[in-house]
Amino acid sequence: MFTGITLSIGEVASMKRKHGVTELVVVDAVVSKDAQIGDSISINGVCLTVVKKESDKMFFDVSDETQRSSGVGMFTSGTKVNLEPAMSAGGRFGGHFVTGHIDGTGTIEAKHAAGGGVIEVVINAPPVIQKYIVRKGSIAIDGVSLTVADVRVGGFSIVIIPHTSGVTTLGAKNRGDSVNLETDIIGKYVEKFVAAYSGNTAGNSEKLLNKLREEGFIR
Repeated sequence: MFTGITLSIGEVASMKRKHGVTELVVVDAVVSKDAQIGDSISINGVCLTVVKKESDKMFFDVSDETQRSSGVGMFTSGTKVNLEPAMSAGGRFGGHFVTGHIDGTGTIEAKHAAGGGVIEVVINAPPVIQKYIVRKGSIAIDGVSLTVADVRVGGFSIVIIPHTSGVTTLGAKNRGDSVNLETDIIGKYVEKFVAAYSGNTAGNSEKLLNKLREEGFIR
């Protein structure tokens, strides 16, 4: 379990195909310091396991499925990545519940300066992800816990403050760039329970969506 609070920005050293999986090597002096073999590390929001460690290098095995369902497959040598170790039992909970299991990817449609160094970012998302996104709700973008500013047809917007731009990779992302998206797990459980209660019919699902629109959670 993670919180979406990035601890450090690492750098991809290499991505190599080995024995049916892809070996990802990430260099970082902060997270690697305490990392142990078997530890879970969030890399741009994707939960991966440390399988080897050499000084400030951490080694991970990445499956084909992980590469298909996230932006990990686009990593190249030099790619900057957000890093967060799994939350400890006594750690501070500063973001929201983040599992590290990516729902899919979105694309940055636009970035607008909003004054005072604040940046508004508009992101396109596929319908399978969009249905879980609500205004003022939580979402993890490349592993970073953020609040949804607004929801629109085909996407949503978030606001990035200067601090977030400085301590994560999001400030350097540009129009057209892909980002990993993980929606709030609470919404998925609510959908499951409501679907079971209502008989999981298309009509009832549409009624639920209309109610959310009436309450201003989606538009």
